[in-house]
Amino acid sequence: MSDRLDRLEAALKSALGDRLQALKRDRGELTATVRAADSLEVARTLRDDPALKFEQLIDLAGVDYSTYKDQPWEGLRFCVVSHLLSLTHNWRLRLKVFAPDDELPLVPSLTGVWASANWFEREAFDLFGIVFEGHEDLRRILTDYGFIGHPMRKDFPVSGHVEMRYDPERRRVIYQPVTIEPREITPRIVREEHYGGLH
Repeated sequence: MSDRLDRLEAALKSALGDRLQALKRDRGELTATVRAADSLEVARTLRDDPALKFEQLIDLAGVDYSTYKDQPWEGLRFCVVSHLLSLTHNWRLRLKVFAPDDELPLVPSLTGVWASANWFEREAFDLFGIVFEGHEDLRRILTDYGFIGHPMRKDFPVSGHVEMRYDPERRRVIYQPVTIEPREITPRIVREEHYGGLH
């Protein structure tokens, strides 16, 4: 495994050069970090360079680093993390791209490089508010069309802002401010001697 990672690391450094901001090796995996401005060009290189050949994007997700490891975060807040797979060389790579503006997190869309990025980018937009420039159909995919905010951001309230329910009098779904009262839930303890009705 170490020899394979050595070869991948050398190929990445050779192909990406100074576009590579950071290359971290941890637990038998490599994580490359590049600037948002370079990310589209880097993605094409990762896919097309014969020494790399990352044919597949297998996952893409947004990350909110604002309280990373329960500590104040020094640096850009929003990151897009992609997991790439090379079938040709049988290796994987994690690619990180930080959005340069925390107020309007904007990164280039990877849909023109890997079509599989489509719904993953819509999910990251919906849940984190990360905008993917060049995405042809960037709209919510998990929350309702009228949903306000981005629920996976760490500053989003746990109970949300608005709730929807069916109103039998109006015979339709209505939206209203959240009416949930905060409460503490104490889990029930299952004791082994009473489990499954056995005594």
